[in-house]
Amino acid sequence: RNRYLFNILADFKPEDSPMLPAAQEIYRQRRLNDSADLPSSRCLPSGIPLSMTLPYPFKFVQTPGLMVVLHEGDSAIRQIHTDGRKHTPDPQPTFMGYSVGTWDGDTLVVDTVGFNDNGWLDNRGSPRSDALHTVELITRTDFGHLRIEVTLDDPKMYKKPFTVKFGANLLADSDLQESVCAENERDRQHFR
Repeated sequence: RNRYLFNILADFKPEDSPMLPAAQEIYRQRRLNDSADLPSSRCLPSGIPLSMTLPYPFKFVQTPGLMVVLHEGDSAIRQIHTDGRKHTPDPQPTFMGYSVGTWDGDTLVVDTVGFNDNGWLDNRGSPRSDALHTVELITRTDFGHLRIEVTLDDPKMYKKPFTVKFGANLLADSDLQESVCAENERDRQHFR
């Protein structure tokens, strides 16, 4: 299990947390509510980096000029433009943001802006704002493994940028399973 799934700030001692007071209050409210408003519990995308820390597979589909990431856990689709374009000056805010990617040797560098402020950074409620900017370094270390390093910079919520590092394993000869959150959904009525 990925240690950042439940605590994106797992590398910090509590007294060294980079959360600003506004973020601490949002986090406190979400904890009091037992994370009942977690976007994925309402059939919304998990966003970045949470979608990559969930215990569900994801798949990269590479084409000339575009890489697509398919996420099984919430059926989210993420586009990473690799055709040399720059960020659009006024991206439509989304859960997954607007991503452009370049290659640095064997490492895919994904620069993402244009997030909405509805996403969470982890399942416990660490907030993000529309000012979030992420840079991911994704490296295939060998046939079956990826090394992922995500730097998060959100000046509205955190005192300084911070980086999380984790891995992902290849599930060869496997397909993503269909996940339809809203179909026959009966759990929401039990949330506090």
